[in-house]
Amino acid sequence: MENTQKSNAVEISEVMVAVVSSATSPINIVKNHDFSQGLHSWHPNCCESFVVSADANAIESGGYYAVVTNRRECWQGLEQDITDRVFPGSIYSVSACVGVSGHVQWPSDVLATLKLEYPDSATSYLFIGKTAVSEKRWEILEGNFSLSTTPKRVVFYLEGPSPGIDLLIKSVVISCSSNPSGCGGPSTRRVSAGDENIILNPTFDDGLNNWAGRGCKLIVHESMADGKIVPMAGKYFAHATERTQTWNGIQQEITGRVQRKLAYEVSAVVRIYGSNVSNSDLRITLWTQTSNSREQYIGVAYVQATDKDWTQLQGKFLLNNSPSKVVIYIEGPPAGTDILVNSLIVKHAEKTPPSPAPVIDNTAFGVNIIENSNLSDGNNGWFSLGNCTLNVKDGSPRILPPVARDTLGAQVPLSGKYILAANRTQNWMGPAQMITDKIKLFLTYQVSAWVKIGSTPSGPQNVNVALGVDNQWVNGGQVEVSDDRWHEISGSFRIEKQPSKVMVYIQGPAPGVDLMIGGLQVFAVDRDARFRHLRRQTDKIRKRDVVLKFSGSESSTLPGSAVIVKQMQNSFPIGSCISRTNIDNEDFVDFVTKNFNWAVFGNELKWYWTEAQRGNFNYRDADEMLDLCKAHNIEARGHCIFWEVESTVQSWVRSLSNADLLVAVQNRLSGLLSRYKGKFRHYDVNNEMLHGSFYQDRLGKDIHSNMFKTANQLDPSATLFMNDYHVEDGCDPKSCPEKYIEQILDLQEQGAPVGGIGIQGHSDSPVGPIVCNALDKLGILGLPIWFTELDVSSENEHIRADDLEVMLREAYAHAAVEGVMLWGFWELFMSRENSHLVNAEGDINEAGKRLLDLKKEWLSHAHGHIDEQGEFKFRGYHGSYDIHIVTGKKKITKSILVDKDDSPLVISIDL
Repeated sequence: MENTQKSNAVEISEVMVAVVSSATSPINIVKNHDFSQGLHSWHPNCCESFVVSADANAIESGGYYAVVTNRRECWQGLEQDITDRVFPGSIYSVSACVGVSGHVQWPSDVLATLKLEYPDSATSYLFIGKTAVSEKRWEILEGNFSLSTTPKRVVFYLEGPSPGIDLLIKSVVISCSSNPSGCGGPSTRRVSAGDENIILNPTFDDGLNNWAGRGCKLIVHESMADGKIVPMAGKYFAHATERTQTWNGIQQEITGRVQRKLAYEVSAVVRIYGSNVSNSDLRITLWTQTSNSREQYIGVAYVQATDKDWTQLQGKFLLNNSPSKVVIYIEGPPAGTDILVNSLIVKHAEKTPPSPAPVIDNTAFGVNIIENSNLSDGNNGWFSLGNCTLNVKDGSPRILPPVARDTLGAQVPLSGKYILAANRTQNWMGPAQMITDKIKLFLTYQVSAWVKIGSTPSGPQNVNVALGVDNQWVNGGQVEVSDDRWHEISGSFRIEKQPSKVMVYIQGPAPGVDLMIGGLQVFAVDRDARFRHLRRQTDKIRKRDVVLKFSGSESSTLPGSAVIVKQMQNSFPIGSCISRTNIDNEDFVDFVTKNFNWAVFGNELKWYWTEAQRGNFNYRDADEMLDLCKAHNIEARGHCIFWEVESTVQSWVRSLSNADLLVAVQNRLSGLLSRYKGKFRHYDVNNEMLHGSFYQDRLGKDIHSNMFKTANQLDPSATLFMNDYHVEDGCDPKSCPEKYIEQILDLQEQGAPVGGIGIQGHSDSPVGPIVCNALDKLGILGLPIWFTELDVSSENEHIRADDLEVMLREAYAHAAVEGVMLWGFWELFMSRENSHLVNAEGDINEAGKRLLDLKKEWLSHAHGHIDEQGEFKFRGYHGSYDIHIVTGKKKITKSILVDKDDSPLVISIDL
């Protein structure tokens, strides 16, 4: 038992120190923050801890630090009760000096968390911040938190590293950042402008003031269902009932309280109630209206809510314009299901600090991490996933699969042995191997293998190299097998968060079908080496020799005159997706006009946008976007005339009879292409035909070729494209290059004027040779290839930048690729999380800087002097140039265009 008298004395002394120091610095509310008094006020959470002197520490000497050990779960750590030292409304800053020790192979995440206990309610957890920590280094973990209500108990704790890794804590500081001189309670609250909650009466303490029902009835409760439902925080919650539409809910007008071009973060505590639904989507939506009555609905957040517990609903939004009216509302569940809301917070979003560049030491690129991959030691290192049997056989190919050869070069021949997985009773059964200790975070790994299946009456079978990362499935590559030949499987993956276990396994065929795999390779990819190769390839296909021949009345004096060559623009198309709302933001428009020469509209040309309701047309948005493009000499792609995936087809179209549907298709073609004849250089005629079949199922196989033929008749100037996804990455058997080629050839045989191949390019952990292999295969058709919707995704901006560089360099270095379109670049206006190049409020992140660096690299500049023959020679990228000539008497500027050709370009310049 603790000595109570000693404990009281310690508390009094800490208060005295705090009072003395408060005049000059914020008060640290953490007791025994530096462990100079052992573990006083600290408690291990289901583990063990002790304090040691830092004098013996290899990291740093001086003071003390706590060691948290015998951790069997990630959440186990060290905690302190701070209930009586925090108050609602104040903003608290957290700074902790932390480390890790033990079997640490890569940086471990350490997290700061608050545990909030409320009367008669479930415990909730509030994430504060995290940092990645390597062994033998102290790192600073920082974050902020604020409480909107007063919990019964508030516990601060540090957690995070994997089980078995010791957590080290040197010091913890929690101070009130909103009012350093007096965070004594609600009366002293002082929040800086922009950090305040713009929602009025956010916890319903003032009843329903400032709130309204959106097509339904609102009630405020202290409890419901005989006391079984009580607020998670505070005293009250709102109840939206008598809902007859999914959009019915609870709303508040926030006009005048939000500013354009500022990012806002939104957080709500919600649940559903009703006898007919136990879980349902809940959404936060923003409705805006401009002075000219243009309306917009902005999806802010969604969550799968239940009728059992309160759930947190979080998201962000940004307004590009200055609407005359703004309403935020919560909606979503089916009619008859009630919405309960405990609180809603909307405040200016804090800027996320840029992620540090990962440090990856001692990387062995191109080294296979699979144990006994050549099976020379039987099946040692392998085990069967499930109750199938594994046997080693002879007869697989003895050379590496082609894509792996492209990466690894000449290698020792494979052994010719393979694993036979028989007696499979589930799709997921097959050979497996643990590779946990061989994986390095943030490295991109390439996967390669030969696979084959036994005889089957079940038709084509998918074979997949998969990874189980802490019980989460990760796709390492897939191939469809329909015969008894050996097939190459090729793919990639990357792990960005520390796992506790990683297993690689081969799966896929139907139960009862034997599975064979030989020569499995999993190896880290050396991107820098690939980039060196691509630079050489780019020089060959994207540059041209230029000879400038100068003449004039004073030609004898020209030799020795200075020549400065400056490329003004590269002619290779690099563009981006834009939306109508984006062009109200002058910062967005400025980035577009400075960095892109092509544009594509995200939604505004799609049929469900231009004719959402039958006979009611909206071409206004597309017209205004085309006007912007024309004003800045930006070419436009038309995306898309039709979309073959049924879920994207508006309900009124799906409900038509086949005869009426055919008429509607013809009307769509004639209406769109007649209106915009000559204005779009490309059209994606029917989007994603490898992944959908709506129009074909309803109107027959000929409808696809007829769409192309009719489009060509209506606008012969436009190039008509195919467009599909996962063509280039090896992860989707539906859209492998071979199937894409087959579909294109089939359309051409029917007379369809297919003029271009669109590869969307929504890529994860891209590997150059895999992308290049797909381009090589598609290139045999002789059609121009465009990446039409390129984006890459990673939480780490540096890794995102690397991925983007892979895709852009592969495209630019391949002769068949004639253009690249990004699928957006601005945060909150992307289809995928963590794929933006520019942060919401206009800051260019590492990925955006990489794009600009590449564009700068792909501009040629030269300088020198006119030779004795009156010539100046240089080699430069295709595009437009300004040539500055400085003679003894004057400076002359001439503009030239270097177009694509294998022979040198000779240009005569009369001075």
